[in-house]
Amino acid sequence: MEIKNSVVLITGASSGIGEATARAVVQAGAQAVLLARRQDRLDDLAKTLGNDVLALPCDVTNPIEVQKAVQIAQEKYGRIDVLINNAGQGLYATIEDISIEDFRELLNLNTVAPLNMMQAVIPLMRKQQAGCIINVSSGATLATYPGSAAYTSSKSALNMISKVARLELADAGITVSLLHPFMTATEFYGSVKSGLNTSKEQEAGAMSIAHQPSLAAQMIVNLIKTGDEEVDLVPKEYGGSFEE
Repeated sequence: MEIKNSVVLITGASSGIGEATARAVVQAGAQAVLLARRQDRLDDLAKTLGNDVLALPCDVTNPIEVQKAVQIAQEKYGRIDVLINNAGQGLYATIEDISIEDFRELLNLNTVAPLNMMQAVIPLMRKQQAGCIINVSSGATLATYPGSAAYTSSKSALNMISKVARLELADAGITVSLLHPFMTATEFYGSVKSGLNTSKEQEAGAMSIAHQPSLAAQMIVNLIKTGDEEVDLVPKEYGGSFEE
């Protein structure tokens, strides 16, 4: 898909990969619709990006807010060409210690919310006979790590939703792609649902090999252009295919 003049909707756009992606698509000539819960962060980002940005505070786990945001974007631009499901959260806990309440909330954000976003924009993309959906998963789903069951299972479910959707929507001219980031220098580690101490320890040990959010953003831009099924930023020694 041609990015220039397209309308790109990004969730979790107020920081990290979402913020970097907003900057990348605007630089490529797109009009960006930015969704996140932190309105102050969104407003600050929108000011730096200029007139081609619509910043909408939205809790993507709330279906009513999602529908409202999509409706506002459609009314302003007349179309939505690209959806980037980036909002998500981590959780570190052993199987015995996973809080069922925390797990349900994690699934709601990492799995159910992206599906809801997809269902909100697919009818518009069908009418356009074209569209692109990119779901940001995790490189952690490519391997098995102690304490990762809750997080990786939520992202693994998103992987299967994406792969099946790619098959189902191909005839409508809609591509569905997956990005598997590696460790990324973002606020992710400090905002986990539980297991903050473990998360911060992992962050401290990973910063020497962590990627910048801009690299993930560039891979997202490439996926928009190519429509490839999936790509990962995980080095080969960690079970992925990425080479510097």
